Amino acid sequence: MRASLIQIAVDEGESVNSRRTRVSSLVREVAEREGSGLIVLPELWTTGAFAYDAFATEAEPLEGPTYEAMAKAASDAGVWLHAGSIPERTAADSGSAAGEGTLHNTSLVFSPDGQLAAAYRKIHRFGFDKGEAVMMAPGSELVTVRTPDATLGLATCYDLRFPELFRGLVDAGAEMFVVPAGWPARRREHWRLFARARAVEDQVYVLACGTGGTHAGVPQAGHSVVVDPWGEVLAEAGDGEEVLTVDIDPAKVSATREQFPVLKDRLLGQAPPPRASRP
Repeated sequence: MRASLIQIAVDEGESVNSRRTRVSSLVREVAEREGSGLIVLPELWTTGAFAYDAFATEAEPLEGPTYEAMAKAASDAGVWLHAGSIPERTAADSGSAAGEGTLHNTSLVFSPDGQLAAAYRKIHRFGFDKGEAVMMAPGSELVTVRTPDATLGLATCYDLRFPELFRGLVDAGAEMFVVPAGWPARRREHWRLFARARAVEDQVYVLACGTGGTHAGVPQAGHSVVVDPWGEVLAEAGDGEEVLTVDIDPAKVSATREQFPVLKDRLLGQAPPPRASRP
C-alpha cells in the first residue's frame, strides 16, 4: 500500500478558493506521479487552524465547495482521499438565531469513486478558553473506515494528546491512525513524540499530516510523519510544503501484535471476563 501525505503550506495571501483549486490539482498530480492508493491532507487547510476569525466566515455545510472539490479529486485520481478537515456549519435548528448553525471541525474521507466514506467531527478541541475550544462544538463518535488494505481510525490534531480515544479506535478494529493537524512549531517535539507513542502503544501505523506556513501569526510545525507499529519513523517531512510518500505493509500490524502481544494483557478499559458459574 502506498500512501502520500501532502503537507500544505497555508499562505495568508492565498484565498480559500484559490487554495482549494490548487490542492485539488495537487491530489491529482501526486496520485499520478507517486502511484498512491491513499492520500492525506492536513487539518483546516482551507482557512488555517489558528485563523479563528475565518472559521465562521469560511464555514461550509458538509456537502459544500470543499466536499465537491475533494470528491471530484478523489474520483479523478482513483484514490482513497482523507481530505483533511473543514470548518463545517450544520443547519440551524429551530432554537438558533436566523442563519446560524453549529460549527464543527470535520474531517472528510472519500473512496476512489468519489463517494463520502466517512466524516469525523473532532472530539477534543484545542484552545482552553478561546479559539476552537469555544467556537466549535465537539464531536461524540469514534469513526473508522474500512479500505481494501486496512481499517483506518480517524483522529485530528489535539486528539493526539488523549490516548483513550486511540484505544477506542483499536477496539473498533483500527490498524492505521490517520491524523491531520495544524500543530504549532513551538510544540513540534510533542507532535513527534505523540505520533510515535500512539503507534507503539496501539501497535498500528500512524500517518500524521501537518501544515507548513503560518496561520494567523502562528508558525506551523510541519514535520508530517509516518510511523510503523514498532515506533520506527518511516518518513518525516521538513517545515515547508512537501509531499511525503511511503510504502506500507498492513500485514505488519498483525505480525507485530502476534510477535509482541501486549494488547492481550490489557486489564483496564476492557469488559470483564464472565464469571464461572458454580454447579
